[in-house]
Amino acid sequence: MKWMLLLCLFWPICGLAQSRTVLPSEVYLSVSVDEDIGTPFTREMILLTIRGVYRRHITREDLIQPDFDGFSWAQLGPDSWSEERIDGRNFKVFTRRMAIYPVRSGTLTIAPFTHKLTLTDEGDDWFEHEIQSEPLSIEVAPAPQSQGWWFPVRDLKVSDQWSNAPDQLVPGEGVLRVVRIEALGVTPEMIPPMPDLTSPSAMIFPHPEKRLVELTPEGPVTYAFWRWTIRPSNDTSTIVEPLNFSYFDTVAREARDVTISAQRVAYGSVTGDRGTVPAAQTVMSARLPGWPVAGLAVLVFACGIALGMSGRRVVGLRALQRFPIFDPLARRLRKRARSGEAAEMRRVAVALLRRDGASPPRMQMIREFDRAVFDPTAPSPDLKSFATRFLRPATPEGNR
Repeated sequence: MKWMLLLCLFWPICGLAQSRTVLPSEVYLSVSVDEDIGTPFTREMILLTIRGVYRRHITREDLIQPDFDGFSWAQLGPDSWSEERIDGRNFKVFTRRMAIYPVRSGTLTIAPFTHKLTLTDEGDDWFEHEIQSEPLSIEVAPAPQSQGWWFPVRDLKVSDQWSNAPDQLVPGEGVLRVVRIEALGVTPEMIPPMPDLTSPSAMIFPHPEKRLVELTPEGPVTYAFWRWTIRPSNDTSTIVEPLNFSYFDTVAREARDVTISAQRVAYGSVTGDRGTVPAAQTVMSARLPGWPVAGLAVLVFACGIALGMSGRRVVGLRALQRFPIFDPLARRLRKRARSGEAAEMRRVAVALLRRDGASPPRMQMIREFDRAVFDPTAPSPDLKSFATRFLRPATPEGNR
């Protein structure tokens, strides 16, 4: 009974023991095409997955890939290791993603991949073991005959960007145009060459194009930047001709065209059609002042010199206050008279006396005003008449 119990305890360990005998169920390597897209064309991306499934302790490993005769290729990132449960048992899974591009048509064969493994045996000693994948044959069709560049792509995004508004330029200024292309499934050399940008009356300066690539699990993503500096010539507006190119959509399996529309480039002062002149447009000639104006200027200058040499003083704004139209107190006096505010009008009149001096006529008018206001038997004063008489020109005593 004890021996049976010990056997049950050690049986799982014996099942996991490593040995030099490697069973086919313990190691497996395969190469597969990710998607069945039909017969691919030359230079079209084909995604491969190399997958190894192992139930052995691996000390070291090295995957040897074939020469890829008839293909160009790119590895999409580093190899990955993970653990998966398959049919109730745990396995170590090796994965490598690759993009291959057939360079010729016909039946092309991918030779086996070889995975060199270093395993351990019962005595924990290392030994070498190799496994190979099955060869993979792919039928490739020739690229369709086309006039332009053969450009098979899985996904394409095109944007047209300008450094500033192309039809609102400052005179003499240029504008930078950048066409950005983002293509999934192609390498940089597969992007069409930068086209020639044309215009009937613009100066166009092309810049060297830039191409970048980013590796993703879905394939390489290539970015291309086509750049030009554009400036209208002869201070006129101009039209930049449209850009056109074609590509082959490998998902929809059909050819497509890309058209980047024409663009007007102009200085901000140029609007509409320069050939159209409004009918009511009149050109006025500039004229210099004649001799009468020059004589008046000399007379004013001479009067100013004579006044300065005479020793008299110009009082400026205070002199203007002698005229009721420029005097704020005079305006207030008339306003109070119109509104019938006798008490407020008297205060303004006293302020005028205090400023200009107490002249006998004005003092007499103030006394008469007080008698008319405060004497119950006297008739009511005529406020408007009082304001008019009080503001009549008179020479104040303080200014004699």
